Amino acid sequence: MTCEPSVVNVAQTFVRTLRLRVKAEAYPWLNAAAAEVNLVWNFANETSARAARPFAGPPKWLSAYQLDKLTAGATEYFEHIGSATIQRVNAEFATRRRQFKKTKLRWRVSRGPRRSLGWIPFKVEQLKRQGKCLRFCGKSIRVFEQALLEGKSWKSGCFAQDAVGDWWLCMPVEYSVEQTVAPNEAVGLDLGLRETAATSDGAKLEAGHFYRKIEHKIAPAQRRGHKRQAKRLHRRAARRRKEALHRFSRRIVDSYQNIVIGDVSSLKLVKTPMAKSVLDSGWGILKTQLHYKAQQGGRSVFIVNEKNTTRECSNCHALTGPTGLDMLSVSTWICSACGGMHDRNVNAAKNIVCAWRSSTSVCGNEQSPSVAPPSQASRLREARISARTAAA
Repeated sequence: MTCEPSVVNVAQTFVRTLRLRVKAEAYPWLNAAAAEVNLVWNFANETSARAARPFAGPPKWLSAYQLDKLTAGATEYFEHIGSATIQRVNAEFATRRRQFKKTKLRWRVSRGPRRSLGWIPFKVEQLKRQGKCLRFCGKSIRVFEQALLEGKSWKSGCFAQDAVGDWWLCMPVEYSVEQTVAPNEAVGLDLGLRETAATSDGAKLEAGHFYRKIEHKIAPAQRRGHKRQAKRLHRRAARRRKEALHRFSRRIVDSYQNIVIGDVSSLKLVKTPMAKSVLDSGWGILKTQLHYKAQQGGRSVFIVNEKNTTRECSNCHALTGPTGLDMLSVSTWICSACGGMHDRNVNAAKNIVCAWRSSTSVCGNEQSPSVAPPSQASRLREARISARTAAA
């Protein structure tokens, strides 16, 4: 009698930030509350800058606790926000000031063409559920998709405004996710412009050209001065791009245990004439989605060096493929060494998987520690040591 191995599903808890749109009836109240938050931020900015550069005495960097003592009793001058929101603003200011290591941060502007986007932080005890509404600082606020909050306990979050002017409720919520083993072992992803991503199994995510398709509508709106219409078109393109990448990343995470991506840098390519196409493809968004979805699902994501993955034949490993800027238009090619026909991007994805199997990863969320490849300085040092040994 044989016993088949059973798969144990492990449930883990993760924090996911829900982004729920606020109904328009609360926009005037939120705009007024955001103006008061800007006053608190600017007060903390000015006070901290004066303490860091005093006229006499040693400089002092004020902490969030010290800012809370300086703003004690300020709620009587505000009509919308409370003391908990003021403390959250002080804590955020102290964190950003320490992060950027500056004595003064940028001012938050409440009016005019260069005004800052609205932002109202809150503590967990400030936001309470009241029937079909949420109660915050004595104001009843309704949101869309309220069913997502049923049976959930949230943490401290914020109300945030987008470029169009709509308000969103952003709150971290705990979710329990059941981790399982994927049916396939590994897959390689090659990022490109004609296809946003191509897998080593032959699947492709065609480039959506989300911005390019509505670019002819954005340009006339900007020339006419219709800024709100242009911002709405930009938001539509961003939503479509993110939706397509969400579908593709979910399909990859559900099917493969190990996900290997080439180390193509979008930050470097945005400085080239291909910048608009690179930004429209959304490589950074795809990598971010794969990382956090893989972490929730118990998968591993690896970043490997993709040098010569386009030129190398995945069958005989000969460097006979197309190279150079003049050969970027070549999508299929035949290896002169073994005679195999390859799709350019799929062949590169296969070589990326082979590079992962034969070497360590550059970075990723691996479950076991890996050794990074030696740097150029270490290789030169080893060469000098070997030369001295041979001379001796």
